[in-house]
Amino acid sequence: GAYVLQVKATDADDPTYGNSARVVYSILQGQPYFSIDPKTGVIRTALPNMDREVKEQYQVLIQAKDMGGQLGGLAGTTTVNITLTDVNDNPPRFPKSIFHLKVPETSHVGSAIGRIRAVDPDFGKNAEIEYNIVPGDGGNLFDITTDEYTQEGVIKLKKPLDFETKKAYTFKVEASNLHLDHRFHSVGPFKDTATVKINVLDMDEPPVFSKPTYTMEVYEDTPVGTIIGAVTAQDLDAGSSSVRYFIDWKNDVDSYFTIDATEGTIATNELLDRESTAQYNFSIIASKVSNPLLTSKVNVIINVLDVNEFPPEISVPYETSVCENAKPGQVIQTITAADKDLSPAGQRFSFKLSSEASNKSNFTVHDYRNNTAGIETRRNGYSRRQQELYFLPVVIEDSSYPVQSSTNTLTIRVCRCDSDGTIQSCNVEAIFLPVGLSTGALIAILLCIVILLVIVVLYVALRRQKKKDTLMTSKEDIRDNVIHYDDEGGGEEDTQAFDIGALRNPKVIEDNKIRRDIKPDTLRFPRHRAPAEDNTDIRDFINQRLKENDVDPSAPPYDSLATYAYEGNGSVAESLSSIDSLTTEADQDYDYLSDWGPRFKILADMFGEEESYNPDKVT
Repeated sequence: GAYVLQVKATDADDPTYGNSARVVYSILQGQPYFSIDPKTGVIRTALPNMDREVKEQYQVLIQAKDMGGQLGGLAGTTTVNITLTDVNDNPPRFPKSIFHLKVPETSHVGSAIGRIRAVDPDFGKNAEIEYNIVPGDGGNLFDITTDEYTQEGVIKLKKPLDFETKKAYTFKVEASNLHLDHRFHSVGPFKDTATVKINVLDMDEPPVFSKPTYTMEVYEDTPVGTIIGAVTAQDLDAGSSSVRYFIDWKNDVDSYFTIDATEGTIATNELLDRESTAQYNFSIIASKVSNPLLTSKVNVIINVLDVNEFPPEISVPYETSVCENAKPGQVIQTITAADKDLSPAGQRFSFKLSSEASNKSNFTVHDYRNNTAGIETRRNGYSRRQQELYFLPVVIEDSSYPVQSSTNTLTIRVCRCDSDGTIQSCNVEAIFLPVGLSTGALIAILLCIVILLVIVVLYVALRRQKKKDTLMTSKEDIRDNVIHYDDEGGGEEDTQAFDIGALRNPKVIEDNKIRRDIKPDTLRFPRHRAPAEDNTDIRDFINQRLKENDVDPSAPPYDSLATYAYEGNGSVAESLSSIDSLTTEADQDYDYLSDWGPRFKILADMFGEEESYNPDKVT
C-alpha cells in the first residue's frame, strides 16, 4: 500500500453527456507487485518487503477506459517504469571462514602481503565495509586497510618477519558496514568475522650483527697490530653458513685499521695521533660464504684516547703594559693557558716564574689555582728612559702524567699614564717630547704651519697673476697685434692672439680698438724715423721699419712674431704688397689710403708725398 505515483488521463468528450468522459484506470501489466486506484489513478505497492537485491526494475502498463470501463468504451494506455532504491538491509558476509596467506620472511615493513573480501549485496555507501583485526595471536605484527575502489581488506606488515623465530601466525578479521540503518537493527548485527592464517616462508637472508653499532676505544701511539675490539655476525638461516668480514673502504681513514676476515677482530694498522684525529668512523661488511651476494653492514666508531705528550702554553698572545707610576702589588695582566692534550678529568695548570727571573725585583706571578694567574708589579715606578721593554719568563705545568711544562715569555711595555692609571702613550717617540706638551698641542702647531704654507702659496700665485697686464687700447697705436712669446701660435686657426676679422674686412678696424698684446715695462726710447727716399720701393720701406723696430726695445713685436698669410677675399684695399703686384709702380694709386682711418695716416702721407713729388706727374 505504499504510494508510488498518480497518473491522469483526459477525455475530449462532453462530461455532461452520459458516461462518455468518465474514465476508469486499471493495470494490464505489473501485477502482483503494484495496484492502481480505478478512480484516482494512484499507483501503490501490492506486496510487502520488496527486495532490490531480488529485482530492481519494474515496468507497469496502465490502461484508462471511458464509459466507466464498460464494454464499448474507448481506452488509452501508458507505461510506468519503477525502480527500487537501496537501503542498508544486508550485512557484509565473508564467502569463507578461513583465508590462507603465504608471506616471505624478507618482506619489507609496510608492504601489502595479501587481500581478503567480504560481500555486501547492498549498493553505494550502504555497501561500504570497514575491516579490523581482532586482538589476539599475531595480530600486532599486521595491519589491515580497506581498498575504497574494490572494498577489499588489504593486509600489511607492521613488523619484520623471521622464519627462524616463528613460522606461522593466526588472527581474526572483522568486516562491518560504515553506514547503518536503524530500521533494520532487528535483522541482526551488520558485521561478519573470518580467520586469517599466515605462513612465513623461509628465505636465504644475509648475516645479522649482534649490535646495531660498535663503539671502541684505543690509546694514541698504540703499537701497530694491537687488537682493539671485534664484531660478530651470524647466519640465522637453517643452513647456518659461515660469515666473512671486511672493511668497507671509502677513504684513506679506513687504512688505519684492519679486520680479521674470519674472527672479526679489529687491529691498528698505523700509529694513531689524537691531536690529528680524535675519532674514526667506518663500516664493516659481513657476507655469507654460501652466498657472497647476501651482505649486511654495521657502523664502527673508534675513539682515540689521549696520552699526555704536549706541554701547556699561553692560550693567546698578550700585549702587556705597565704604567710608569705603578705601585707595588698592582696586577697588570691576567693570563690563561691551553693544552693540546685532552684529559678526561679536565686539565689543571700551575704558573710560576722561571728560576732566573725569580731573582729580579721587577715583576712576579700570582697563581690563582683556577688555571689563571696574574702578573703583579714588585717595585714602585718604572722609567721608559731607562728601560722600555721587560721580558718575563713564565713556567706553566699541567697535572697529567707524565708532567709536561713550558716556558712562555711575556713582553711588558712601559707606558706613560695619568693619575687614574689610564694609558696615554706607549710610543718610543713620545719619550723625547717635552713633558708639558700634549698631543692636542702638537696637532694645533702642525695645523698652523699648514695654514701658513697655504697663505704663502696663494700670495705668490696672485703676484704672478698681476704681472700679466691687459692689452693696450690706444687708438693712435698703429702697431700690429702681437701675442706673448711664451705661447706658440696656431697659424690661421689661432684666433686667441688677435682678431682675424680685422684683416679680412678693413671696415671693422674702427670697431675693434682693444689691443690684446702686452705692453713692456721698459722705458720708451725716442724713435728716429728716416725719411723715405724718392721712388723707394715698398720692400725697402718694410726693411727700414724692421731695422728701426729691431733696435727699439719698446716697439712691437715683443719677442714674438704674428704671420698674416691670409689677406682676405674682396678686400677694398686688395693687396698691399708690391712684390706680388702685376702693375708697375707708376700705375699705383694710393689715394684710397686716406680713407682707411687714423691707423694708416702715416702710410697715406708717405705715399701721397711720393706721388706729389713724381717729376713725370709735375710736368
